[in-house]
Amino acid sequence: MQKYLKFTILLWMLAISTTAFTQTKNGVLTMNMVKQIRATFENTAGNTALKNAISNNDIKKLAVNRENDGKVNNLFSNKVTTKGIANQKSSGRCWLFTGLNTLKPMVQEKYKLNDFDFSHTYNFFWDQFEKANLFLEIAIATAQKPLDDREVEWLFKNPIGDGGQWTTFADNVQKYGVVPQSAMPDTYQSENTAMISKLLARKLREDGLEIRMITLSRMAEEKKTEAKFNMLADIYRMLALSLGEPPLDFVWQYIDADGKISEPNTYTPQAFYDEIIGVNLKDYVMFMNDPTREYHQLYEIQYDRNLVEGGNWKYINLPNDEIKEFAKASILAREAMYFSCDVGKQLNIEDGTLDVNNYQYNNLFGVEFGMDKRGRIQTFESGSTHGMSLVGANILQDGKVDKWQLENSWGADKGDKGYLTMTDAWFNEFMFRIIINKKYVAESVLKILDQKPILLPPWDPMFMPEQ
Repeated sequence: MQKYLKFTILLWMLAISTTAFTQTKNGVLTMNMVKQIRATFENTAGNTALKNAISNNDIKKLAVNRENDGKVNNLFSNKVTTKGIANQKSSGRCWLFTGLNTLKPMVQEKYKLNDFDFSHTYNFFWDQFEKANLFLEIAIATAQKPLDDREVEWLFKNPIGDGGQWTTFADNVQKYGVVPQSAMPDTYQSENTAMISKLLARKLREDGLEIRMITLSRMAEEKKTEAKFNMLADIYRMLALSLGEPPLDFVWQYIDADGKISEPNTYTPQAFYDEIIGVNLKDYVMFMNDPTREYHQLYEIQYDRNLVEGGNWKYINLPNDEIKEFAKASILAREAMYFSCDVGKQLNIEDGTLDVNNYQYNNLFGVEFGMDKRGRIQTFESGSTHGMSLVGANILQDGKVDKWQLENSWGADKGDKGYLTMTDAWFNEFMFRIIINKKYVAESVLKILDQKPILLPPWDPMFMPEQ
């Protein structure tokens, strides 16, 4: 009797699975299948309460893990001394703020300054102008390809943008220098870049079509050069009207922490960088943790630069544990680092923490969100979205780090007075790029830079400018 009962149950289960398969084998969602799926959702008291809560409230607030409250503090054994939190406002210039934030502590310490910041508008102007020139040059170089070619299609979809990353920052600064904030303050358009970015993109798409036709028509080279000159003159005009013209020189005078006022001195932007900062940005190496690709390899992203003569974004792909050792060495030497991540994942902006246990969406909905970092990258679920400077680490007695501190550029009213605390577990899951001075990097790893880089297309999942 027992054997017969087991056999009957088995046949019943097979019948159900066969029925379901029959209903869905051609991909059609039949009404019978819908009925079966509806039956899986039970209108219990618990589900009714959840439905009322979720349908009438902010999902993120409902998913907050209260058991995690207070478990992540903002105390760090080692920190880079930083002063003043910047605010990128409604712009995608985090990469520029982050790059300058890694240099700012050097100036503040060298001259004992309580109040100092760079002009972000100055370098943003040249970033946009150089990107316009790069777009036109690529349009010329790809003129023989049809508009529906994937490379050309990508180009016209992405003619210009306000995002970027370390390479665009370093090349910009090395060519144009930097200026203090007083020499070229922010404007409404630099703080709210959406509209000017749209208009620049619109103009460049139009110019891109024209320069393609000129190139294909085999006009004299001087005609093409003249056309491009006029196109860039239009872009310069739009930028100058929106951001102001970048200064050729300026006067800088400061008061230090002891109240001593300096003599006023005149600088060019390049001379200001060389004299006041004097750091060789070519000494910095970009590392990424991309589990979709082989580690200990050098990679390069095609067209990921803002200067025609600049270098594409190159990075060494390493396991997290190796990257952390180099980052820890930099913090111990009191040197900030450019850091980028998928900041929106598990961010509690109220207390300024980034921790994998901040929110429990799986518990709230009763479904599993189980993708690992590799899967999230491959499916475009996760990627680097925001840049910040890495300025602190809490180093335990065994030498391991349990949390890290980030200086953000969202203003002092966000997070922990402008800073974010990132747990080491969150670092593993959502850190993507970090730039470290090569003096803190193992010689065996630096040798990877001698490899011929593996070239990746600009539409690769890992190509995502920080915003």
